[in-house]
Amino acid sequence: MQAIARVNRVLKGKDGGVVVDYIGIADELRKAMKIYAGSKGKGKQTVNTAEALAKLIELIDITRSLFNGFDYSGFKDNPNRLLVPSANHILGLDDGKKRFADVVLGMTKAFSLCSTLDDAKVYREEIAFFQAVKVVIIKFTAKPPVSEERKDSMLKQILDNAVVAEGVEDIFKLAGVDKSDLSILSDEFLAEVQRMPHKNLAVELLQKLLNDEFNSRLKTNVVLGKKYSELLKNSINRLIAKGVESAHVIEELIEIAKDFRAAAEKGEKMGMNPDEVAFYDALANNESAIKELGDEKLMEIAHILVEKLRKSTTVDWQVRESVRAKLRNLVRATLKRYKYPPDMQKEAVELVLEQATVLAESWSEVA
Repeated sequence: MQAIARVNRVLKGKDGGVVVDYIGIADELRKAMKIYAGSKGKGKQTVNTAEALAKLIELIDITRSLFNGFDYSGFKDNPNRLLVPSANHILGLDDGKKRFADVVLGMTKAFSLCSTLDDAKVYREEIAFFQAVKVVIIKFTAKPPVSEERKDSMLKQILDNAVVAEGVEDIFKLAGVDKSDLSILSDEFLAEVQRMPHKNLAVELLQKLLNDEFNSRLKTNVVLGKKYSELLKNSINRLIAKGVESAHVIEELIEIAKDFRAAAEKGEKMGMNPDEVAFYDALANNESAIKELGDEKLMEIAHILVEKLRKSTTVDWQVRESVRAKLRNLVRATLKRYKYPPDMQKEAVELVLEQATVLAESWSEVA
C-alpha cells in the first residue's frame, strides 16, 4: 500500500491505477491475517534457531569427515596455504566435488539462520575456510558466468573473527601456476600444469580451460569446436571409468591440447583466413572428399563459398526460410560444380550452412 501511495504521489494522474499490479494479493493477506489473529500470539516461529544450530553441527561433522586423512588444522593461522591442498584432497574423493559443494551450501544456509547464537559463532572461522575451499574448486572447475563481468572469484576470508567477502591472492598463484601469459595451448603453460603437485586439481583446471577453449571455438568454427569438445568429453569419461591416475589423465589432456593447437594452426600455415579455414574444415569433415579432391581443391571451394555466402546473407537470413533455401541451393550447386563426393554432399551442405550461421553476425558487423 505504501508503494502504491508513493507512485500516486510521484507519478501524477495514476490515481491508484498501479493497484492492478497487486491483484490477487488481497486473498492471501486475508488468510494471513486470519491465521495471525487466530493464533493469539502462540503460533510457532518460522525459523527455529535451535533446530538450525543442530543441523549446522551435523553438516560440519559431515564436512570434517570428508577431510578424513587430511590435516587442515592450521587454517586459522594461514588459510591461503591450505586452500589448494584442501581442494585437491576433495577432488580426489569419489564424487567429492558435488558432495562437498552440497554440504557446504547446506552449512551456509544453516549458519545464516543461527549465526547470532554463541554456540554457532565458535564455528564461524571453520565455516569460512570450508567456503573458501569451495570457491577454489569452483574457480578451477566451473564454467565462467555468461557476462564474465567478474572473471576473478571472491573468496570468503577469515578476518576479525567474521565471515566476509574479500579479495585474496590469485588462485593460479596459490596453485603455483604462472598465468602472466595465460595461453593454455602454449608448451610453457602445459608444462607448468603438468608440474603441479596437486594432480587432482590440475586435472580439473586443464579440463575446464580446454572445455572453455573448445566452446569458444564453436563460435567461429563449428567442426573444430564440436570435434574437440566431444574428444575431451569421451577421454575424460573413459579415463574415469578405468580409474586411471590423475598424472596419466593430465598427459592425455595435454596431448589433446597440442593436437587442437596443431589443427587450429593448420589453416594459417595453408594461407587461409579464419572464415576460409572454418568452411574448409566443414568440407574436409568427410574423408572421401579429402581423398578425391585433395587439400588444394577443398581450399578453393572454401574460398568461393566464403565470397558467395558473405554477399548473399542478410541480417535476418537465419530466420527466413526462403533465403535459407536460396543459400542451400547455392552451396549445393557449388559443391556439385566441383564434384564434391555425392555420398556426403547433403551433410556437407547442412554443415556449411551451420557454419555460415555462426559467422553471419561478424559478417553483418563488417558490412
